[in-house]
Amino acid sequence: MGSEERTKVRIAVSAVWMALMGVLGGAHLDSPRIAVLAACIALALLLLIGHDLQSLRKVQTNFGPEVLPLTADQQALLDQALLLEARLEYAPIALFRIEQKTADVVHAANTNARRLVAPGRATDPAALFARLRGLPVDSRTMIAFQTERGDERALAAVSQLTLRGETTRLVALMPVESELEAEALKAWQQLVHVLTHEIMNSLTPVASLSHTAFDLLDELRGQAPHDAVQDLATAMDAIGRRADSLVAFVGSYRSLANLPQPRPELMRMADVFARVEALVGEGWRARGGAVTFQSDPSTLELRADPGQLEQALINLLKNSAEATADLLHPQASVRARLARGTRLRIEVTDNGPGVPDELSTQIFTPFFSTKKHGTGIGLAMVRHLVHANGGTVRYARPASRGARFVITF
Repeated sequence: MGSEERTKVRIAVSAVWMALMGVLGGAHLDSPRIAVLAACIALALLLLIGHDLQSLRKVQTNFGPEVLPLTADQQALLDQALLLEARLEYAPIALFRIEQKTADVVHAANTNARRLVAPGRATDPAALFARLRGLPVDSRTMIAFQTERGDERALAAVSQLTLRGETTRLVALMPVESELEAEALKAWQQLVHVLTHEIMNSLTPVASLSHTAFDLLDELRGQAPHDAVQDLATAMDAIGRRADSLVAFVGSYRSLANLPQPRPELMRMADVFARVEALVGEGWRARGGAVTFQSDPSTLELRADPGQLEQALINLLKNSAEATADLLHPQASVRARLARGTRLRIEVTDNGPGVPDELSTQIFTPFFSTKKHGTGIGLAMVRHLVHANGGTVRYARPASRGARFVITF
């Protein structure tokens, strides 16, 4: 029975360490690396506890009715182990197990991992598994993978342990796309705020003085050579016009840094689509095309700021209109539906040329535009508006020709 006692001691010690890892991970949820490391250690301890519990059950089975039932302390330890197992099962990170004995097959070890590779999330689980198998042990790496919502990034931490001579690698994935996007948006807002403030402080006096100087030229007529006055008037008019244009251009970016706080309310998507169609539909029909709207089901509802959501959709459709300007029959569609995981998904598609793969990660960046005379504000504004209402927007590669933008709440 000495072996049984040693097994019980190992279970007790492992359970205590798992509890400590649970506390550590819970206290550092705002620090992804510490939380991921704590989850990896806790998962390793859980595997060890499971192995010891299995051994203990075998010992008790072999001894038959002579073995006494678990004492109160032993039952408490078992309950604690099951509780910690449940916490790992529903941990806010995806945990994967790669066992050497099964030829490095990747196994989803908790609920979030299974959701990540289920239909509706990762579009190519096999590619994701291959990426995980290639990660070095004791590493922390930022990886990207394709989902139905577009490219997503996650922090991956890898550890390795050997139990009873069998080597297992543990991989913890913490999605950080939303956090990275939030930080990027905040940084861009601060940058745009500083730039527009400083540029406007310099441009406004230039525009004002150029107009004043142009008016003063009337007093020089008749006193100076006509050609010289005319050339000076042309130059001052050009300076004034350009200054006014730059003031308007920079002013448009102020909206990125000074977005009003959203005022969310419960709204029916069919009503939102009806208002947007009334604003943009005639323009598409006048060009020989059409834009269609569909809410599935028609009673689908969302809590968000209706004005800001409508503006985001109008901007996306304006982008589609510009992309399909050279087509004889331009087409666009807007569809809202419930996706897996109770997410509301809005897809905006068109039959234009689409976005080149090498530019798809930059199109939401302020000042960046694929158009010759674009300002780089339309899609940047879409991302700010959607994110302010708790959603995400991605460019998803369509299966055929055209562009596809996916908004998810």
